[in-house]
Amino acid sequence: MNHFPVITSTLSEKHLALFLQKKYNLSTNTTCQLLKTGINHAYLVTDNEQKSVFRVYSLNWRSRQEISEEIRLLNLLNENQMHVSYPIADVNGDYIQTLNAPEGERFGVMFSYAKGEKVLNLSPTLHEKIGEIMARFHQITHNLHIDRVTYTPKKVLLESLQHFFGFLPDDTPEVEFIRYAQEHLLEQLKKIDETQVRKGVIHLDIWFDNLNIADEKDITLFDFDFCGNGWLCYDAAYYIMQIYSVETDENEYKQKAESFLKGYESITLLTAEERRILPMLGECIYLFYLGVQCQRFNNWSNTFINEVYLKRFINLRIKRWFEYNQLDNIEVVQGSSFP
Repeated sequence: MNHFPVITSTLSEKHLALFLQKKYNLSTNTTCQLLKTGINHAYLVTDNEQKSVFRVYSLNWRSRQEISEEIRLLNLLNENQMHVSYPIADVNGDYIQTLNAPEGERFGVMFSYAKGEKVLNLSPTLHEKIGEIMARFHQITHNLHIDRVTYTPKKVLLESLQHFFGFLPDDTPEVEFIRYAQEHLLEQLKKIDETQVRKGVIHLDIWFDNLNIADEKDITLFDFDFCGNGWLCYDAAYYIMQIYSVETDENEYKQKAESFLKGYESITLLTAEERRILPMLGECIYLFYLGVQCQRFNNWSNTFINEVYLKRFINLRIKRWFEYNQLDNIEVVQGSSFP
């Protein structure tokens, strides 16, 4: 019987466990538990007392070369004593598995288990610690280049938002704002003094959902799926923006953002230009991920993306950050301290 073609599938936990037992010489007690289906699928692998996480990449989401570069970066960070969820090779020394799924060949990688749990409401002390971790990461990746995406203004603001336009009518206030913000930010990015902005490899998705914390001090960073090349301060901009999105009290936000920056600059200093552009770079990444959500509608975001969600996300996240930082008035931004 011919099977009807599919665009995505969820691999059987039972059969994936059998596959991994052979590939990684695991015991017959090994089990797989689906953790989440999202941009990629993640499974908790338990072999008696040992835990790890097996990621199955969505079809055509990342090439073998892109995954190899992610692995190379993680091995470099692990060698430099960074607490990251690092890749684990199989019995043959291979990091990347090929799985013949119904939709086509998908890649899979085993990662070390990040102990602890995700914490939404972090203390100023933990924000400071995360600032230190990010700065150490940037010390390692400063001037490093990997064979993956480079986050140029075109990639962040033009190519990404092509996936958004069409989800809402063009004449809605939300679409009009997105078009205005896109055009305005593209113009402002041209004015950045790039001689004063460090470049290298960035994570682009450091926030509470990609950090596990154990004993309120041991922090492990994971999910480098969006790593690539770009301005290092993109990571700091995104993290501070996420603090703002979580904190309802402005004073709490400022205290925690300042704690994060204090931690960061205890390791390496931000230039004056990098500090100046943090608000606009945070807005750029908001727009980038809006595009990613729409890009992956068919096999991820359709469970939550609709007209109501998009309008709320734009008004309560993207536009709110834009207005809070007065990004339509560049003279104010240039003359202000941040956060």
